[in-house]
Parts: sequence; C-alpha cells; structure tokens
Amino acid sequence: MSRVLIVVGAVLLALPGAALAQTKGKGIRLWNLTSATITEFQLSPAGKNAWGPNQTLNDKDKEVDHDERLRINGVEPGRYDAKVGYSGAKQCFVRDIEIKADAVFSVSDKDLKDCNK
Repeated sequence: MSRVLIVVGAVLLALPGAALAQTKGKGIRLWNLTSATITEFQLSPAGKNAWGPNQTLNDKDKEVDHDERLRINGVEPGRYDAKVGYSGAKQCFVRDIEIKADAVFSVSDKDLKDCNK
C-alpha cells in the first residue's frame, strides 16, 4: 500500500510541471511564404547589420520549404532585418520585421529587397 502511495504522490508532484510545460508558448516561428526554399535565414536588430546564426540549421533538413514554418531560437521580441538565402547563391533582405513573443511572422516574395541574382 505504501509503495502505491509513493508512486501516486510522485505522479501528483510531477503534474504541475507537466501542466506548466503545456501552457508554455510555441516560441517564435518563421512562415516561409516565398515561392522558393530558404537555405539561409539570419536576423539582425533593425539597421544594425549584426547578423545572428543561420536559423535554417534549426530545421531537420536544414532548409525551409514554401509554406513551411521554422522555429527561431535565441531571438527576443523586437524589430529585425533578415538576410534570406536561397540555393544558387541568391540572397535578399527583408527590412524592419516585427517579431512578437510566441508568434508566427511571415516572409513573402513582396517583402524581399536588395536581391542579388
């Protein structure tokens, strides 16, 4: 009987943490609405040119297909510029993206500026 109570007590102690984990948000995510697969995605505070790591490395296949979402790590809510790379060395910029906590932001073809070919 005491062994059952110990197990039940342990489960009850674990529940608040499990409940807390379920209420935690999904984090910041990029939604690729461009017409191509993104192979590089870096963020910098708006206007700073201080580029962070390639966020596509967070994806299991290291790229973000059209209509796929990518979890963004190590970024606080705020305004950012993005460097967006595609296969074939094409690279574009997206300026002044508003990133909110636990929210999805998107990048589409019309957002891409200063692209090289």
